Amino acid sequence: MSRRTRFSQAAVAVSVIALAAVGCGKSSTDTSSDSKKSSSGYSGKGIGLAYDIGGKGDQSFNDAAFAGFQKAETEFKIGGRDIEPQDGESDADKVQRLEQLAKSGYNPVIGVGFVYAPAVKEVAAKYPKTTFGIIDDEQDKAANIADLVFHEEQSSYLAGVAAAKATKKNHIGFIGGVDIPLIHKFEAGFDQGAKSVNPSIKIESQYLTQTPQEGGFASPDKGKDAAAGQIEKGADVLYHAAGLSGQGVISEAASKKVWAIGVDSDQYAQSSLAKYKDWILGSALKNVGGAVYDLAKSVVDGKPLSGVVRGDLKSGGVGFADSNPKYKAMTDVAGAVDKAKQDIIDGKVTVKTTP
Repeated sequence: MSRRTRFSQAAVAVSVIALAAVGCGKSSTDTSSDSKKSSSGYSGKGIGLAYDIGGKGDQSFNDAAFAGFQKAETEFKIGGRDIEPQDGESDADKVQRLEQLAKSGYNPVIGVGFVYAPAVKEVAAKYPKTTFGIIDDEQDKAANIADLVFHEEQSSYLAGVAAAKATKKNHIGFIGGVDIPLIHKFEAGFDQGAKSVNPSIKIESQYLTQTPQEGGFASPDKGKDAAAGQIEKGADVLYHAAGLSGQGVISEAASKKVWAIGVDSDQYAQSSLAKYKDWILGSALKNVGGAVYDLAKSVVDGKPLSGVVRGDLKSGGVGFADSNPKYKAMTDVAGAVDKAKQDIIDGKVTVKTTP
C-alpha cells in the first residue's frame, strides 16, 4: 500500500558524505557476491543503482546518489552495485540495466533521474517483489515503486535571495542544463527569490540544450561558454542547474572573480572544485543521497516505501549550503536566506514551479 513520507532528518547530511572517494570511470562496482540476510529478514543482494547522464564523478546529482548508496551499504552491512550510463543509449538499454540488477537479486533498484521513468515502469511490473525507486519523476505508479521527488523550487528561491543580496550590479544569471519542466522549477524559484529582494533586478536566463541527449547535463564546455556570455553581459552572480556542465559554470565564474551558486550537492566542499571554492557562494541542496539511503533502509527494515516521497525545506529534503566562510561573513545575505527559508516553512511564501 502506498504511503507518503518525508526524508528523515538523520539523512540530511548524506549528500556530502564520501564524495571525495567518487571516481569518474565508466565501470560499475559490485560489493556483494552473496545475498545478505538482516535481523529484519532482508535477504536481498544489496542496493542496485543506475546512474543518470554524466555518471559518477559529476560532483553533483549522481555523486549525491552514490553517497547515499555508500552510507546504506556501510550502515546496513549489505552489498551493492552501481552501473554507469553509456553515451547515446536508448530506453531499451536502461531496461536491460535495471533488469540485470533486479534479476541478480538487488533490492531496492534505483534509477537516478527522470530518464529512467519508462524503464522503471516496465521492469517493476516484471519483478513485483523488488522495490524500485526513481529520482526526479512521479509518473510511475505501482505498489513496488517509490517516486523520490523534491521541491527544487524552494532551495532555488533561497539561491535567488542569496544572489540578489550578494550582487553588486543588480544583475545575475541562471544557467539550466536542459530546457525541461524539471529545470524550469529551478529557474522559477531562483527568479522569484531574487525578485523578492529586488523586483527590478536583471536576470539572464539560458538553457544549454533542448534535450538531455545533446549534452546539457554532461558538457562542462557548454557551461563555461554560457557563463562567459552572461558575465560579459554584466551578471556577477551565476546559479547553475546543469549537472556536470555546472563545473564549467563554476570554473568560468571563478576565473572572472564573480560568484557562482552550485546545485544538488554542497559544491564548495568537493575536492575536484577546490581551486574554485572561494567563488562558490553556496549551493542549492537536493538531498538525493538521503532519498537513496531512506529507500534502502525501508527495504532492509521490511517496510518498503512506495508512492510519492517528496523532500522539502521543512524535512531537510532541500536546503541551502553555507559552508563558505565568506558567505557566513556576509551576515545580511545569510540573514536574508535564513528568513526566506523560515517564511517558506511557515507557509508565508509559496514558491512557483514555472517561470
